[in-house]
Amino acid sequence: MSRVLLFPLTVLMCGTGLWAQDRLLSKSEAFALALENNFGIQVAKNDVLIAENNSSLLNSGFLPNLTGNAGANYQRDDSTFEFPGQFARDPDTGGPLLDDDGNPVPRPNTSLYKAEAQRYNAALTANYTLFDGLGRWYNYKRLKEQYQLTSLQARETIENTMIQMFSVYFEIARLTENKKVQQQALEISKRRITRSEYAFEYGQNTKLDILNAQVDVTNDSINLLNTEQQLANAKRDLNVVLAQNLNERFAVDTLISFIPKLLLEDYVDQATLNNVAIMQTERNLAINAYDIKVSRSGYLPVLDLNGFYGWNLNQNAPSAFFPGVNVNNDRNFGLGARLTWNLFDGGGTAVRVKNAKIAKKNQELLKKQVTLEVNRDIENALAIYENRLKIFRIQEQNVLTNQNNFERSREQFQLGRITSIEFRQAQINLLNAQTNKNLAKYDAKLAELQLLQLTGQLLNVAL
Repeated sequence: MSRVLLFPLTVLMCGTGLWAQDRLLSKSEAFALALENNFGIQVAKNDVLIAENNSSLLNSGFLPNLTGNAGANYQRDDSTFEFPGQFARDPDTGGPLLDDDGNPVPRPNTSLYKAEAQRYNAALTANYTLFDGLGRWYNYKRLKEQYQLTSLQARETIENTMIQMFSVYFEIARLTENKKVQQQALEISKRRITRSEYAFEYGQNTKLDILNAQVDVTNDSINLLNTEQQLANAKRDLNVVLAQNLNERFAVDTLISFIPKLLLEDYVDQATLNNVAIMQTERNLAINAYDIKVSRSGYLPVLDLNGFYGWNLNQNAPSAFFPGVNVNNDRNFGLGARLTWNLFDGGGTAVRVKNAKIAKKNQELLKKQVTLEVNRDIENALAIYENRLKIFRIQEQNVLTNQNNFERSREQFQLGRITSIEFRQAQINLLNAQTNKNLAKYDAKLAELQLLQLTGQLLNVAL
């Protein structure tokens, strides 16, 4: 029975050893891949490009409008002109032309065949608003602030994505370390089976010790399989965040370093200057200020300039009365100005100004609220980070204690002074201490990252 158990376990250990051959995906490389490939970040970057286009001079209204138009027309006529009741005139006497019998000769019909006429025209019209109460200028400044706001929103998206990415990355690191711990536990349990079988053959223990060891091997194998499944799922989750092949194989860096306390305190002191949420409220305040000025521009006049240049060519076909071709070629040019002053618009401008001022007051209140909430979140995040860091240090010491206890228990077990159940309990205690230490380590690091995000330094420090 023990050999039947050991064969699949050997295959399992060989299979799990393949993961060691995977390439190392460092934290900096994962950061760069997420920044380049993540779909949410790409959408945010495109939004920034749209805002940049909107804030350019081409969208400001400062440039003139130039309109060109041209036309051409062709006409062909085949006509017959009749003169009922009219008589031909004698060119010599000017009187009616008479035939040989002395009767008046009727005026003959006149025909025009392929009478062609062409008409061509072209014109350029230019319009430019010289002054509009500074509305364009303030709207242009507003678009610049909107671009800055969109950039901050993109930065917030990037920060949230990086927190998500590192959460999955550190979960992979935790499961990787747990897997090693469980592999060690499985090796110890397998050696217990061999020792129990030898002891049973020499009459030093009972069959129960072998069965207990086999049960422990089974439990350790199941735990290892579950951890490997969780590890595979977590790696697929990271591949989704990095927008790469779901089955991309890699290993992660399990080394963790924490930022020095003095540097972290400096980040906290400057948090109100760098926090992305507070910076967004400041940009919104600037936008509201420009909204007021844009609305006030409605009180001032608008001065428009316009100019045009036109060309027309008409080539008329000959007619019965004008047998020759008639050509008319015209060119014209003009300049003009128009002053428009809406002296009273029913109070619409006054209402817009009042509403813009109220919106600015609301934004000032929102900034105070956001600042207060950010300061609270920073205080909470700092306390959580310090608490988790202390827990991690305690768990480190706990691992050392349980390691010493396990080593002594193994010596006692080999000497036959304690039972296999007592030895197994010492092994479980060490396993729990090691996995708890792994959990505490990455919890502390994630708490540090969340604190860095609140202080606006997440994208500026090496992790």
